[in-house]
Amino acid sequence: MKSKLCKRLNIEFPLFAFSHCRDVVAEVSKAGGFGVLGAAGHTPESLEVELAWLDAHVGGASYGVDLIVPTSMDAKEGGLSAEEVEARIPPEHKAYVNSILAQHGIATNDLWQRRVRDDFGDGMRESGAAKTLDVAFSHPVKMVVNALGVPPKFMIERARREGALVGALTGAREHAIKHAEAGVDVLIAAGGEAGGHCGDVATLVLVPEVLEAVKQYGDIEVLAAGGIVTGKQMAACMAMGAAGAWTGSVWLTTVEAETNPVVKEKMLAASSRQTVRSKSRTGKYTRQLRSAWTDAWQAPGAPEPLPMPLQSLVSEPALAKIDKLSQSGDPGAKALATYWVGQGVGLMNEALSVRSVVFEFMQDFATACERMNTLMEE
Repeated sequence: MKSKLCKRLNIEFPLFAFSHCRDVVAEVSKAGGFGVLGAAGHTPESLEVELAWLDAHVGGASYGVDLIVPTSMDAKEGGLSAEEVEARIPPEHKAYVNSILAQHGIATNDLWQRRVRDDFGDGMRESGAAKTLDVAFSHPVKMVVNALGVPPKFMIERARREGALVGALTGAREHAIKHAEAGVDVLIAAGGEAGGHCGDVATLVLVPEVLEAVKQYGDIEVLAAGGIVTGKQMAACMAMGAAGAWTGSVWLTTVEAETNPVVKEKMLAASSRQTVRSKSRTGKYTRQLRSAWTDAWQAPGAPEPLPMPLQSLVSEPALAKIDKLSQSGDPGAKALATYWVGQGVGLMNEALSVRSVVFEFMQDFATACERMNTLMEE
C-alpha cells in the first residue's frame, strides 16, 4: 500500500504500533508498519539508550515517539519539592492500598519507603517534554505523538523544524477540533474500547465523527484506534475514511513483549468483557484488565482517585510489588495483577511473534478488501 501517509513516513502498511517495549517497536517497523515507542516514564538518559538501540536494530526503518503532556494536571506548574508532593497524598489513600494488599496476604511494611523524586512528573510538563524532544530529535524520529491533550506549541514548532509529523490522541469530536486548530498532522481517534487512556465514545462512532469535524482544517490524517486487533477491523475503519490503524493492546501478548507473564496469561484467557474503565491507576480514565485490584477501587467506600499524576504515587508502588510477587507464584498477587488493555483482548488468544501479527494484519486486511470488492461486483 502506498497511501499518502505511508509515503510521508516511508512505510509499506499504515499499521501503527504503540509499545513501551523497544523489541516490539523495532519488529513492527522492520515488518513494514510504524512502531511508536512510549516515552512516558523515561528520563532523557534512559530514552537515549532506548532510541540508540532502536537505531541499531530497525535497519533504517521509520519509527516514532509517544509523550504524555496533558492539558490539565495537578501541580502542572512544577517547582514542588518531594515533601510538598507527598503532602498532597491523603493518608486514607495509602491506608486503602494497604488494606487491599493485606486482604490478599501481601505485606505492606516496605511499600511506602521509597521517596518521591524531586523531578516527579517533569516529563509531563513542558520543560521536561522539551528535554525529551531534544533526545528524540537527536535520532531519526519521523513522528512525535502527544497521548493526552493538545500538543503544546513548542512541540509542534520543534517538529516542524525537524521535518517530523505531530500526532495526538483524541477521544471526542470537540477535542479533535482543538487539535486541528493547534496544527496537528495526524489525529488518532481512540474509541472507548482502547486500552490505556481513553474516552467513552465507541470507535465505530468516533472515527467518522472526527473525520467530519476536521475536514475543513486541511491536510489532517486520521488514524482509527480502540479495540483494533485484526486486519479486518482495520479495513472497516479505513472504509470509513481512516488513513490507517493505531494499535497498542494487540502487542502485549506477543512473544517479544515485556508484559508480566502472569498478566499475559490472563489476557490470553480473557473475554472482551473483562476490562474496566477507571481513574484508579493514573487519575484519568484508563481501560485495564479487570482483577481484584480494579474491583477494590470500584467497591463501595473506596476513596475517589487523586488527580493526575498523584494517583500514580498511590497505585504504582503497590502494582510494582504485585507484579514482582505474582511472577514468583504468590496467589494473592496473581489475583490482583492487572495492566492496561483494550476490549480487543477477547480476540487475543494466542501468543504470536510481532512479525506474525503484522503479517496476519496484512493478510486479514487484504481478504477484507477483496470481499468488499466482490460485493460491489455482485
